[in-house]
Amino acid sequence: MQLLVNGELRDCGSSTLADLLDELEYEGDWLATAVNGDLVHREDRSHHILSAGDRVEILSPMQGG
Repeated sequence: MQLLVNGELRDCGSSTLADLLDELEYEGDWLATAVNGDLVHREDRSHHILSAGDRVEILSPMQGG
């Protein structure tokens, strides 16, 4: 299915947000995720079902100042 991930159209085989993070090789509990503009908490990612065309944002903290 096609998803818009961080502004980039991607073909993905994952059905949940947690599976998508694994597929895209994102690791760590420090990630922030949103689907279609709604924040998805870490504990809800394995239950959050994705649909074709969803907009997924995956944010990680940056170092610097």
